[in-house]
Amino acid sequence: MAHSAINVFLEGNNISRIIGGLWTSVWIAAVSLVLGLALGTILGVLRTLPNKVIRIVLRLYLEFFRIVPTIVLLYLAYYILPRTFHVNWPASWMAVLAFTLWVAAEFSDIVRGAIESVPKSQRESGLALGLNKMQLFRYVLLPQAAKLELPATINLATRVIKTTSLLMMISIMDVIAVGQQIIEANNQQYPNAVFWVYGLIFILYFIIDYPLSAWSKRLTAKHSR
Repeated sequence: MAHSAINVFLEGNNISRIIGGLWTSVWIAAVSLVLGLALGTILGVLRTLPNKVIRIVLRLYLEFFRIVPTIVLLYLAYYILPRTFHVNWPASWMAVLAFTLWVAAEFSDIVRGAIESVPKSQRESGLALGLNKMQLFRYVLLPQAAKLELPATINLATRVIKTTSLLMMISIMDVIAVGQQIIEANNQQYPNAVFWVYGLIFILYFIIDYPLSAWSKRLTAKHSR
């Protein structure tokens, strides 16, 4: 009976539905990362400036997204924003908005730490060459900081991909939501289908996340030498 539950994947188009749900999770994570990393870079640079007001505001922004659970952020974006500000975007783009702001907050701290880790001699050398502040960041600080922040950036990417498992909570047909539908539709005929469906979902997430995790560990080990 347990082995017959594998047949759940042969029913209708269940396999293609699961792959389609995975694609939804992946593209939301990818777009959120691209937008979030771009915004986070700007915020991270601003956090290194001597302006106390900017630094305090951005620190509060970071702490807000660190303290508030991601599921609450999704609910705020999906339920509160449309009612309060009449933002009538599809649920998938509301999720992108929530993830983007979260990624930007986390990445801003990574960028800040990486920039501040660049030796002061590099900054002084750039200034001695006559570079202004913008040129100093563009040609000296940011290129060197990028190497330092790469492992943490990859870890952040894996966290975002895994957190997309919450998308079903705001009615997005991600891979978890599709898997749950398949299980419920076939529960009587294949009682053990839950093991196989979630087992496949686990494997799919593992295939996506493990290479990133291994890459991050390799870079961390390389930099620690």
